[in-house]
Amino acid sequence: MGRSRNVVVAQSGGPTPVINGTLLGVLEACRERGEAFATVYAGVHGVEGILREELLDLSGQDRSELALLRTTPAAGTVGTCRYKLKKGQREDLERIIEVFKAHDVGYLFYIGGNDSMDTAHKVAALAHEKGLDLVATGVPKTIDNDVGDAGFTLIDHTPGYGSVARYWALAVQGAEEENAGSCPSDPVLVMQAMGRKIGFIPAAARLADPERRMPLLIFLRESGLTLAELAERVNETLRARGRALVVVSEGFDAGTLGERKDAFGHTTFSSSETTVAQVVVNYLNEVGLACRGLARGNVPGTDQRHSMACASTVDLEEAYQVGRQAAAIAAEHGSGFMATILRRPGSEYRVRYDKVPLEAVANSERCFPEAWIAPSRTDVTDDFVAYARPLIGEEWLRVPLSGGLQRFARLAPAYAERMLAAYVPQGYRP
Repeated sequence: MGRSRNVVVAQSGGPTPVINGTLLGVLEACRERGEAFATVYAGVHGVEGILREELLDLSGQDRSELALLRTTPAAGTVGTCRYKLKKGQREDLERIIEVFKAHDVGYLFYIGGNDSMDTAHKVAALAHEKGLDLVATGVPKTIDNDVGDAGFTLIDHTPGYGSVARYWALAVQGAEEENAGSCPSDPVLVMQAMGRKIGFIPAAARLADPERRMPLLIFLRESGLTLAELAERVNETLRARGRALVVVSEGFDAGTLGERKDAFGHTTFSSSETTVAQVVVNYLNEVGLACRGLARGNVPGTDQRHSMACASTVDLEEAYQVGRQAAAIAAEHGSGFMATILRRPGSEYRVRYDKVPLEAVANSERCFPEAWIAPSRTDVTDDFVAYARPLIGEEWLRVPLSGGLQRFARLAPAYAERMLAAYVPQGYRP
């Protein structure tokens, strides 16, 4: 048996309500395997912290604070980033290897989506080339649920999605009460959901009403409908029901929004000059509704991905367990894998935790199944409901409080001593 080596765990991409549960799972599993893992460090703000040699010592933190990671949302404890290791940034990759050598790092756990799996894969490949004995393991995370393949064979769903799905199920429930009560003057309520390229998040609105009793219309990016067709469907519903709830994906094609892109090249609709929801509201009111009153809009922001009050207990447990699985994979199987969640066959919802090669998921991008879009193009099918319903759980999460407010983990600023010269990441140079 070889000697134990230090660990770096880092996060990338957008936060989720359960991302710190995964971090805790990795940390606790590493602690239990002292023969393989020594000190666990966090790269503060993901790969950027590794490049800058900002390594937060997690092993020496107060255990009671670490336990609070389980119910601490987003990524405020160790941070995340949207820094992409692009082709040609060889110096960045070599810097990562230098940092790992300087701090005797033998294990890297990278928590993130498809781009993050690509980063872990690149680092693992260069480490091998440079003769560094590094075990790189990916840990899945994304609210979009777009990691994997169309057949759901690589991963059934990603941690983070179940909680955002629950957020939307609860939000639509509340919106139904609002709309039913105020429909004489505000017959149409338009709600914009995250999901720039894929429809899993807006589709979750159907979980609020699986019996289809609400006048609910869901417009995925994949619906293929135009703005004019959207208005036609809304007015059809108004003529039939007198009011309408409209959930629209932020990526729905509503024309130019003044979009901006992040470092990964992804459109960030929340930074655009206007929103799809506002364009839809303006258009509906301009062309006219098939009843008296006006359309109004709600645009939830990043609260969709950090609302611990709406978090799914199922999602939270799975996020923790997939972190533990990542540590087991690293210790028992070596480098080049991502921990995964797979659904067991049968009518009862059960999962198992496994592994898939990093190269199989690096920059993979699942599509929302066409078969799950209803023929009307304004709804999803019962097959989607059957898939997503177990992910939102059955119970409210118990959140620690202090003075009536949520009590989050607060880690001490205990950093590894810097061994190398200061470094500016290539992507931030003039």
